[in-house]
Amino acid sequence: MNYPIISRVLGRVMGLEAVLMVPSMITALYYGEPLTCYVATAAIAIVLAILLNLPKVKQNDMYAREGFVSVALAWVLISAVGALPFVFSGEIPSYVDAFFEIVSGFTTTGATILTDVEAMSKGLLLWRSLSHWIGGMGVLVFIMAVLPLSEDRSMHIMRAEVPGPIVGKLVPRVRLSSAITYLMYIALTIVLVILLCAGGMPFFDSINHAMATAGTGGFSVKQLSIGYYDSAYIDIVTSIFMLLFGVNFSIYFLLLMKKFRPALLDNEFLAYFGIAIGVSVLIALDIIDEYGNFWTAMRYSLFQVSSLMTTTGFATADFTLWPAFSKSLLIIVMLIGASAGSTGGGIKVSRIIIFFRTARQEIGKMLNPRRTASVRMNGRPLSTQTIRNTLVFISLYFLITFVLVVIVSLDGYDFETTFASVVSCMSNVGPGLGPAGPMGSFDIFSDLSKVLLSFGMLIGRLEIFPILILFSPATWRKR
Repeated sequence: MNYPIISRVLGRVMGLEAVLMVPSMITALYYGEPLTCYVATAAIAIVLAILLNLPKVKQNDMYAREGFVSVALAWVLISAVGALPFVFSGEIPSYVDAFFEIVSGFTTTGATILTDVEAMSKGLLLWRSLSHWIGGMGVLVFIMAVLPLSEDRSMHIMRAEVPGPIVGKLVPRVRLSSAITYLMYIALTIVLVILLCAGGMPFFDSINHAMATAGTGGFSVKQLSIGYYDSAYIDIVTSIFMLLFGVNFSIYFLLLMKKFRPALLDNEFLAYFGIAIGVSVLIALDIIDEYGNFWTAMRYSLFQVSSLMTTTGFATADFTLWPAFSKSLLIIVMLIGASAGSTGGGIKVSRIIIFFRTARQEIGKMLNPRRTASVRMNGRPLSTQTIRNTLVFISLYFLITFVLVVIVSLDGYDFETTFASVVSCMSNVGPGLGPAGPMGSFDIFSDLSKVLLSFGMLIGRLEIFPILILFSPATWRKR
């Protein structure tokens, strides 16, 4: 294990976190709020950055093992330090609660322990939203976009942090690919801020909700979430942009390159929008009696499907009161999630496609043992390794989910509340059902459950393997 290389990566992460305190400091100054919590956190991050950069790097090589460990440790460390402003300010006195809140932010989950969001200071509200925005595209992907890293280090880090069964580059160089992705990300975020302001949303609220939408996180500055504004325009704009940020960013790159056919006929792209629209229509038909007409029902249905499938977690209605059929469909889209290479969480649409196509191929082989057809995506055969990784990922995903459900059930809540809360955290969605639903809070759970759900969020965001590798004894054995 090349410890100095890992230490250098973690040092850069701490340097980034110190810089990320600046927007909250400026906001606090503007609104006349205390700066101590941000200054103290920035100072701690700077000291850690200096200490982590002290080890001398004798070998510049970084392999897959160092890449996975660097990413896993980086996310744990940035969350551990990122919780401090909440504690230092006294607005979330419990460190466990503060850790849960910021892990939920960086992993773009949006699950909160707060029972009165609007009582929180503006600087900390911005810190929550900024954690969404940075975590959405990836903490280390951001560092690769703005700081020089060697190509081999960048590739191993991207493999560990970028969601999806296959890691693709927009251009041959990883750092340039990261920069292009972030430029598109920034452009879409700015457009959304402008559109929300045009709909009458205050500028501060627009910035926060745009960052939460872009990162598909869902932290709102209002207790009633987007429902507070009660605006069809804001609902529709937010629904569209949640879906847009749930698209693989390579699709946007293809569109910019005027490669319209491969972009718009992409298997995952078509399946993603097909599922979102199909489920929205089914739910709208199921809840039509509650809203009086199909189009009003479709407005609320599309928003919640967009929110939960992209794992954003905003709410305009208390969907825990909807019929069982609608709630079942919402849990299914929570599990499916968004596209690979997007800011969304969940299992990912591409993995679902691979799973069903593999199942169909296996059934075909049983009927005709001599059959040699391969599993394909976009007309290209997938490697055996990709298929195996997909099946192992899905198996581990459900295994970890069931283990967490069993342990969290010790808190004594009903199965619907417990199961939906665990799925929500593992899929990085945010609201669950019951007391932890869109109008409730995760404050109901014990400290043990909050810690486990926090690691569930990290496992879900980093797609299981980096966290499992971090805790595997084999990782730390000398070769």
